[in-house]
Amino acid sequence: MNDTIPALQIATPKQRVDNGIHTRSFSGVYRNLRIGFAGMLFVLFFGTAWLDWNGRQAVLWDLSTSQFHIFGATFWPQDFILLSGLLIIAAFGLFAITVYAGRVWCGYSCPQSVWTWLFMWCEKATEGERHQRIRLAAAPWSLNKVARRTLKHALWLAIGVATGLTFVGYFTPIRPLALELLSLELGGTALFWVLFFTAATYLNAGWLREAVCLHMCPYARFQSVMFDKDTLAVAYDPRRGEARGPRKKGSDARAQGLGDCIDCTLCVQVCPTGIDIRQGLQMACIGCAACIDACDNVMGKMGYPRGLIGYKSERSLQGGTTHWLRPRLLGYGVALLLMIGALVVALQLRPMVSLDVIKDRGLFRENAQGQIENIYLLKVINKTAHTQRYQVRLVAAEGYALQGRTALVIGAGEMAEVPVSVALLAERQASSAQPLTFEVQSLDQPANRSVAQSRFVAPVNR
Repeated sequence: MNDTIPALQIATPKQRVDNGIHTRSFSGVYRNLRIGFAGMLFVLFFGTAWLDWNGRQAVLWDLSTSQFHIFGATFWPQDFILLSGLLIIAAFGLFAITVYAGRVWCGYSCPQSVWTWLFMWCEKATEGERHQRIRLAAAPWSLNKVARRTLKHALWLAIGVATGLTFVGYFTPIRPLALELLSLELGGTALFWVLFFTAATYLNAGWLREAVCLHMCPYARFQSVMFDKDTLAVAYDPRRGEARGPRKKGSDARAQGLGDCIDCTLCVQVCPTGIDIRQGLQMACIGCAACIDACDNVMGKMGYPRGLIGYKSERSLQGGTTHWLRPRLLGYGVALLLMIGALVVALQLRPMVSLDVIKDRGLFRENAQGQIENIYLLKVINKTAHTQRYQVRLVAAEGYALQGRTALVIGAGEMAEVPVSVALLAERQASSAQPLTFEVQSLDQPANRSVAQSRFVAPVNR
């Protein structure tokens, strides 16, 4: 039996005017919570890029050297499997939180939602409250309208530039990048990407807004598959609210055949996607709880209990009890914990030296001593934060001799390319290709070692 909750396609509500959605100002617990999450996201995003660590940018994906610095740790392309693990953990975390509490990620921490709320605040600061913005949008062009619109778009562009500069600053050192931008000397690829992300921020948060959540984000499409009858979602309680209708404070609503909903439509006016939550769960709902704050304020003024709109499960709306511990949620939780543990172990066991062996395209040659010889290029990467001394050797290679520079000194986060040769000391093999194992080991930290496989080619002994 399918116990998922279908997400409804609802016709365009009356509050969606021809010139866009204009949200009303409100206050409440969930608004403060959302501002707190948004503040942490802004501090993390805009602040981290400017932090230094041991003389370099603390978080930097240095594309020129293929190094990803995260404070004291440096990751290389060989470590990208760890990034895959992190992305899988993030996906399972999203699944788990969706099963438990719906689209709270969208409502509180998704960058699209956070930047959209910021852009709407700029709109309110420059064009006024909801009714003023609606009148201004419908009014003919005037000096006042041009000035307000110009200031609004200037703020949007300023936020877009700051966002684009910061994002690119995680891939190119941000301090010289900012200086070049301020002095108008920035050019080439860096300028293109700063302008690209500026435009993306400006368009997505300023113009597209809810269209991104409804039409471009796949999460809205599969959220109903993740929901079950015990998933918490922003919902209206029709048993308590119906029938709707206006009334005076203190009047006997039950005697008039009315429920607690006074049909003020404030829940619709504060919604950033313009839906009417009273019509049920909809794909456009991002779970931001703006309607909960607006409705709770109205209920407080009317002297009614809060919670007409709230985080509720379908089971609780039908009069049942929400089941908090259920197989699907427990399954996601266990899988999430196991993957986090596996990632922590992988990080702890990550080899801090990397060895790649590239065999010369020439098959073999004969040296001055008459020995068959193969040429190799060793690439050794020191992934530690300190200079290391290394020794390169062959493992279990009786009858072979490693020749060339085998004692290496490599700086922190640096790579050394060392050409070496391997000579065959014994008689030629019965096979034309034999496996070889190279090993590099730190003399300063003997546990820090890595091995790589290659092959030795020689003419067949007949």
